Amino acid sequence: MALLEALITTVTGAASATVGVLVGGIVTRRGQDHQWSRDQQLVAYQELLSHYAKFTMVIKRAHADRRGWDYDWAEWSAVLTRVSLIAPSEVAVEVDRFGQSVDRFLDRVAREVDPVRTPLGEEEFREAGAEVAQKVLGN
Repeated sequence: MALLEALITTVTGAASATVGVLVGGIVTRRGQDHQWSRDQQLVAYQELLSHYAKFTMVIKRAHADRRGWDYDWAEWSAVLTRVSLIAPSEVAVEVDRFGQSVDRFLDRVAREVDPVRTPLGEEEFREAGAEVAQKVLGN
């Protein structure tokens, strides 16, 4: 009888330890997965804003120098898509609004005007980018 009690106690203790290790592993993995996902989101957000800043400066410089310009729009589209795929739904909605305001900005500074013939001045360019700036700031 004492042997049976010792065996039951040992098996129960081993089972409890095993369950504890499994639960700990699951919780740790979920935490690591969450941190990895968050890190990927931050990198994508930084890349999105970096591309926006880059093409904005390219276009602004073209207006200031009265010259043509070019930009790799495939990269911009890829970053927008990546952010939309990994962002939480409420962030993806805001990124879509940001993309729409960037599109309107591009209409005003790149598609509807020729920086060689009719360049925008500093103030006009700033006004055209005001909506995008509000989206970046979360307004």
